[in-house]
Amino acid sequence: MHAAAEQILGLSGGAALFVVFLLPALEASAFVGFLFPGEIAVILGGVLAFEHRISLAAAIAAAIAGAVLGDAVGYAIGHRYGDRMLNKLPDRLLKAHHIEKAKSTLHRLGGKAVFVGRFTTALRVMIPGLSGMARLPYRTFFFYNVSGGIVWATGYVLVGYSAGSGWRQIEHKLSLGGLALLGLIFVVGAAVVITRRLRRSRRRGASDDIPEASPEQSAPVPH
Repeated sequence: MHAAAEQILGLSGGAALFVVFLLPALEASAFVGFLFPGEIAVILGGVLAFEHRISLAAAIAAAIAGAVLGDAVGYAIGHRYGDRMLNKLPDRLLKAHHIEKAKSTLHRLGGKAVFVGRFTTALRVMIPGLSGMARLPYRTFFFYNVSGGIVWATGYVLVGYSAGSGWRQIEHKLSLGGLALLGLIFVVGAAVVITRRLRRSRRRGASDDIPEASPEQSAPVPH
């Protein structure tokens, strides 16, 4: 990853902008994000703008376009081929009930999951495809994809622009922040699930405690 970052830092002009666009675009559409997070290319775009190799506005525009387009393609792939692709995977790698649970969670959270997921690498790669598989309305997905892409891409380019040559320290802190956010999402999700199960068990217990009316009690009183 370090060697790839150094190669990107050696680019300028159209080639640099193409990379700033391409890596975020491939993150969710071709799952490249598992190997090389798109946020690094976006931060490096800001560094290159700091070094006057590309314009800051062009770097932001390229990053936004790549982020939005890549997730749109990921949604389309998930919508059309997602279930078929998952059915070919061995059950020991991915349980069917886990996928169904992820779909129902995504349906419940809707666009908020698309927006928040943008800021963690793992969710940024997976959520567009899962959104398509869960049949999240595209209008909802589109709105949160565009708004999340604008905030994410602009923010990370400006981080690289502000950090300049010290981008590695900033990128490391952002990665830790993304992991912390991912952990927080799982903790909150687990807490919600546990709370709902406790409520259901209490309701069942309360219904079991209600005594059934005896035949004498339910019989009509003669006039």
